[in-house]
Amino acid sequence: MFADYGFARRMRLNRLAPNAIGRMMIVPLDHSVADGPLKTGRTLNSLVGDLSRSSVDAVVLHKGSLRHVDPLWFGSTSLIVHLSASTAHAPDPDAKYLVSSVEEALRVGADAVSVHVNLGSEDEARQVADLAAVAEACDRWNLPLMAMMYPRGPRIADPRDAALVAHSASLAADLGADIVKTVSTATEEEMADIVDDCPIPIVVAGGPRLADDEELVEHVRSVLAAGVAGVALGRSVFHSPDPAATARRIADVVHRGVGLSEIAGV
Repeated sequence: MFADYGFARRMRLNRLAPNAIGRMMIVPLDHSVADGPLKTGRTLNSLVGDLSRSSVDAVVLHKGSLRHVDPLWFGSTSLIVHLSASTAHAPDPDAKYLVSSVEEALRVGADAVSVHVNLGSEDEARQVADLAAVAEACDRWNLPLMAMMYPRGPRIADPRDAALVAHSASLAADLGADIVKTVSTATEEEMADIVDDCPIPIVVAGGPRLADDEELVEHVRSVLAAGVAGVALGRSVFHSPDPAATARRIADVVHRGVGLSEIAGV
């Protein structure tokens, strides 16, 4: 799945996708910076513990959140430290900016970092420059980089437009990301074409919560059928009545191909 990197970077990348199929089940938990408390009815530490025991490959957290999480949970689950932020109350919530560095992420034990870029934002230029700077630092420290790339801004009519999603993915690859997290297109065929053209693994974002578990599982099956490297599901997992059970069910699909016998090689 991954290119021929140096030992340290390859070791960390392999931690992100340790299962036999090589797919990733990621649960982002960075939403509280943008939207306020997650309101899951449990502590963050308890939630991360439940996810760690449910075959989740990685969680995404901001650096300060780690002060409230037991390091024990990261024996079997990787830590991705998110470096970008903005709040829903800002004049332009799409204008992401860096609030942490690669060096800080390494000091707190990160296996990887992530940076958010909104393609089409009024502030796109700075976000792209931030991505390039973080990629350079990741090269220096052999730390994997996941670029969260979303077509999102005043001139974006359809954020799932295949050409825009493809451009988001190629931009991440061109500037040095190891993994790109982006939205899915309207059809499997469009997504499959994007996967074929992208030289780095694509992880599909979950977006708004899907409350129906069957609908969620079908969504995951559909994007995996297009050949993506995994999924990153936040709200659909941590706002479900039983996050551990939901995560475990999705992980079964992602890691072991449960219900995916129609995909070649599974």
